[in-house]
Amino acid sequence: MKFISTKGNSPAVSFFEAMRRGLAPDGGLYMPEQIPVISDVFWSSLPGKSFLEIAFEMAKPYLKEELTEYALKAVVEEAFDFPLRMKSLGSRQHVLELFHGPTLAFKDFGARFMARLFSENAQKQNEEVTILVATSGDTGGAVAHGFYMVPGVNVCLLYPKGKVSPLQEKQMTTLGENITALEVDGVFDDCQRLVKEAFLDKKLNEKIQLSSANSINIARLLPQSFYYAFAAAELMKRGVSEPPVFSVPSGNFGNLTGGVIAGQMGLTIKHFLAATNVNDIIPYYLKSGYFKPKDSIQTISNAMDVGNPSNFSRLKFLFNDSDSVMRSKISGYSYSDEETRKTIMDVYKERGYLLCPHTAIGYRATIDYQSDEKVDNHLITLATAHPVKFRDVIEPVINKKIEIPKKLNSALNSEKKALSIDKRYGSFKEQLMLMKSR
Repeated sequence: MKFISTKGNSPAVSFFEAMRRGLAPDGGLYMPEQIPVISDVFWSSLPGKSFLEIAFEMAKPYLKEELTEYALKAVVEEAFDFPLRMKSLGSRQHVLELFHGPTLAFKDFGARFMARLFSENAQKQNEEVTILVATSGDTGGAVAHGFYMVPGVNVCLLYPKGKVSPLQEKQMTTLGENITALEVDGVFDDCQRLVKEAFLDKKLNEKIQLSSANSINIARLLPQSFYYAFAAAELMKRGVSEPPVFSVPSGNFGNLTGGVIAGQMGLTIKHFLAATNVNDIIPYYLKSGYFKPKDSIQTISNAMDVGNPSNFSRLKFLFNDSDSVMRSKISGYSYSDEETRKTIMDVYKERGYLLCPHTAIGYRATIDYQSDEKVDNHLITLATAHPVKFRDVIEPVINKKIEIPKKLNSALNSEKKALSIDKRYGSFKEQLMLMKSR
């Protein structure tokens, strides 16, 4: 299978080449030339399959020319060595918990899968690569832990100063070794811009082999389609036959893109909800037809603080640039910090269930969609992070301490190792060159 740029002005490449490049030479994002459709037999047999079996079968069409089935199964088993669970909150409402990995965030799925693929490729090519990552929250920790001590790979994380939670910062800044964290005096969009400028800097790329582990990288994106099928399988096990509605807390929109890919591969999905905070670029587009990037606004759901979502170009690609088709498949919702806090409190009081700020926004969207559309379909909210990662926000809301899982104590008690830079590209490039010389 070949992969092409969403801008259409770069040569088609293999999966591993698309993964290695991260961004296409024309500045577009890589996508499969066509989305592979899996047979109805596979989808009807979902209830009898484990998540590992589902992931293997959904990954195989993209990687069968790159890896043997034996190697791919090993990648899947090593990457997804943690559980995922779906819990019912009543009224046809469900929460798919994607936060049981090592960094307690859904980003573990993409980061660990991608790290294992980079390891496979590094052994083949015998070369060193530098991974660039812009993060507004959980991506940094997931990538840092996923790639920690992976041979032939160096990682450079960029995050906005003072705009990630203390725990998120600790998870990405305490490892050292092949992980370098850069604290940028700016916002997430500045971090993302720096990464894109580096990829388009021809002279820099002649000196350093660059790649990315953001959701702009196709290897990070594809695993985010697998758990939609797992969620559908869980409903089928419970005797539900109608297709579900998925509500997706969204920042850079990779997670939602993964869901659309799953749907185009053959999974039957009723509808998608794109749920955001006040950084409502996509909900505004879905309602008005106008895509208007703007400076991001800081909120308590910081992973959604994105003013120019990169994966919008992929959504346009998947829907053949048809605004009307996209808007028929996806509805947009956005909420303020006050509404987010109220949702956390209401669900905790009524259901005894604790939502992180991002998941709360997704859940709030299902309530409003259910009310607006009067649908009988089951609704599944993707729970993207463990509440403890946002205890500084949640504890004042519920007036109760959240117990810290043992796996996080080591990060909290470790020393921060981060370099501070301003938001100029020259400052970032200088750090990359210093990394190269070490």
